Amino acid sequence: MSFAPVYLDWNATTPLDAQVREAMLPWLGAAEPVRFGNASSRHEYGRQARSAIDEARARVAAAVGAHATEVIFTSGGSEANNLFLKGAAACLKPGAVAISAIEHPCVREPARQLRRTGWSMTEIAVDAQGVIDAAAWAEALRARPALVSVMLANNETGVLQDIASLAVEARAAGAWFHSDAVQALGKVELDFRALGVNAMTLSAHKVGGPLGAGALVVDKRVELAPLIAGGGQERGLRSGTENVAAIVGFGVACEQASARRAAQAQRLAQLRDEIESGLAALGATVFSRAAQRLPNTIFFAVDNIDGETLVGKLDRAGFACASGSACSSAQPEPSHTLLAMGVDPLVARGAVRVSLGHGTTADEVGRFAGTLSRVVEELKTLASVAG
Repeated sequence: MSFAPVYLDWNATTPLDAQVREAMLPWLGAAEPVRFGNASSRHEYGRQARSAIDEARARVAAAVGAHATEVIFTSGGSEANNLFLKGAAACLKPGAVAISAIEHPCVREPARQLRRTGWSMTEIAVDAQGVIDAAAWAEALRARPALVSVMLANNETGVLQDIASLAVEARAAGAWFHSDAVQALGKVELDFRALGVNAMTLSAHKVGGPLGAGALVVDKRVELAPLIAGGGQERGLRSGTENVAAIVGFGVACEQASARRAAQAQRLAQLRDEIESGLAALGATVFSRAAQRLPNTIFFAVDNIDGETLVGKLDRAGFACASGSACSSAQPEPSHTLLAMGVDPLVARGAVRVSLGHGTTADEVGRFAGTLSRVVEELKTLASVAG
């Protein structure tokens, strides 16, 4: 009898929540009453679809302290990030865009693409813990950027930025301020108004929702050009017939994640600390340990052990976690986040990420800690023999 590996890669994606699945089934034709219809149609089927989307929009907005009219549904976080950067840039004269040096590629790459249309781009440096460097931030603002994007929670280290303070300063410098909050949703308190940002990105599949649904929460004062033109759905900012099933699931997922957030954060932080105690005993480096972080995320490396090798060994031992390497088909590269933090590339190549979720149990964490210790000792022995 085979067993599925223990899942410790919740920052990558999450299993579909049972209540989310139940809410989606009628819109997939898999439960009664079967629901379908184009939300732009004026008959009863269309009105049912429109009502379901409106309800989901309200749920997403409530989860992040926004108004429903500020929620623009997209296909996911990548599209939402692109919509803000490219959409805002299209409505402005070419100027400067500033992003943190640790942004996800779906922020970094569109920012780089803007340079082809006359924009300049600055990457704001971070310190050794992965927190925005104050001097680099001040220098970036002196250039009077029109657009600024700084992620709230880093997907690799889990480091949290002081977005509320950064947003105040960015707005004072005349910039529209955006934050990729994909990893923060459901893990820390998230309030669009309190953060003071002009736009914020969310994704369903990070909080027990379906793949293929996300949102850009955007202040109506921000003028955006659509990436997808057509029928004018989503306030004219995202044309195309809506994916009703996924949007419905997104709304329920946000509601569920918000309801369990506080209790889960405390529990997951305790499990995280247990794993990190074991790592300390192994002499491992835990990146960003001195910074404020997500309660569920551990990013570490063990000296002279390759991250991909360790992840492969753990997978075969029944534990699914992630390497810190961002691999292309041609050549594995060390984490750009760690390199931005000044970590030696050889150390960065050993990085492994463990991320916990609401389904993670204390028993799983205990077994993982024991297995990790055994596997690390095996690899050290092999390295010693080979040396």
